Amino acid sequence: MHGPVTDVIQFIDLNAYTIVFLFIVGFIGGLVSGFIGSGGAFVLTPGMMSLGVPGTVAVASNMCHKFPKALVGAIKRFRYGQVDIKLGLIMGLFAEIGVQVGIQFQKYILEKWGQAGSNLYVSFVFVCVLVIVGSFVMRDAMKMKKAVNDKPSTGPTLAKRLQTIELWPMITLKTANLRISMWFLIPVAIATGMLAATIAVGGFIGVPGLMYIIGATAIVASATELVIAFVMGLGGTLIWAYYGMVDIRLVLLILAGSLFGVQLGAIGTTYVKEYMIKYVMATIMLIVAVSRFFAIPKYLTQLQLLSLSDTLVQILTQVSFIIMCCALLVGAVIILTSLFRARRMEKIVVSNT
Repeated sequence: MHGPVTDVIQFIDLNAYTIVFLFIVGFIGGLVSGFIGSGGAFVLTPGMMSLGVPGTVAVASNMCHKFPKALVGAIKRFRYGQVDIKLGLIMGLFAEIGVQVGIQFQKYILEKWGQAGSNLYVSFVFVCVLVIVGSFVMRDAMKMKKAVNDKPSTGPTLAKRLQTIELWPMITLKTANLRISMWFLIPVAIATGMLAATIAVGGFIGVPGLMYIIGATAIVASATELVIAFVMGLGGTLIWAYYGMVDIRLVLLILAGSLFGVQLGAIGTTYVKEYMIKYVMATIMLIVAVSRFFAIPKYLTQLQLLSLSDTLVQILTQVSFIIMCCALLVGAVIILTSLFRARRMEKIVVSNT
């Protein structure tokens, strides 16, 4: 059943350089994940692909490492009172439907157009989603900082309207402090699952969906997304593993790094303002989008849809890798700087009282 797929998959060779790079990618991915939810995956999948890991293997391995990491982050943030368990489990169960659909679609592309086609699809979807969602979140963060700064957010207008619609069954969510029809949760959950299965990034839809459609705050949305990621990751991993796509070496390396990072990221959410979480999310998204954009010509050339010299393809691939490294560095610096600055200010306030 899965012979045609596994025949074209090549697992990369590991050396000291790739091992260290993957560990660092895992650490920063975990840092971002703990800070903004399971969105850390949009750092990990391109990071692996920049080393030559096939798109489907990067997606599958990422999903495999995600569910134990998401569990750690969810438990940590549950202790801070940020996780709505009821919302996370309901969304997670419906997201599993999207995961199964997404895996079959990704498998179809791989069988029809091979590894280059799969890599092109993953990169193209990454660029589109990153630019759209990243721009929207950045604009929202700028508006929030300018308009409300130290005041609590009143919540997105669309979410407020949807919460007024009485459509059975209605669900009351205590931690998220809202009441909404389950029918508005389902499409967000399925879309999250589909995106998670095809490019390993459900947080792109999940976190903004929870904020702008459901009406949860950025902190509750990012924390609850970790529960959804755990449920999706567990189910998705079993299916991907059946098709022979999971490279357990990559899983263990990025998991080792990310388990350190996710702890710091989760702690950071308790010290920063809500708009800062959105700033970090948007900034990294847009930089990674540029990185994946420069990788697309290579896959188009492999599919003979574009005619470029080997030298130019190599240059564009190097540019893509350098920008990816910049995204990792920027993400780590923003989160760690915000964390240490906030903690320093807290110590100053305590010492003055």
